[in-house]
Amino acid sequence: MVKGISRRVIVVDSPDPKLFEQAIFIVKNDAFSQEGVTSQQVLGEACRIARSCASTQTAKPPFWKRVPAWYWLAGLAAVAAGLMAWLL
Repeated sequence: MVKGISRRVIVVDSPDPKLFEQAIFIVKNDAFSQEGVTSQQVLGEACRIARSCASTQTAKPPFWKRVPAWYWLAGLAAVAAGLMAWLL
């Protein structure tokens, strides 16, 4: 819910249009009162945030790709040791 009479809003087109059309940023009232902050910097920051959010929202790789290779080797060695003990 937005309170107040007027707000400054930045609308950025989505870098990944498969899911979202636009990103809407509501700018703080005192954002431009800070010395040295320009409207181009605020717009650039909004675009950077929209791009970074779109790039981080990818699907997680399957479990077997997330587990390091040495875990698989250690598990295989444990199974082999158990099989050898069972055969003896």
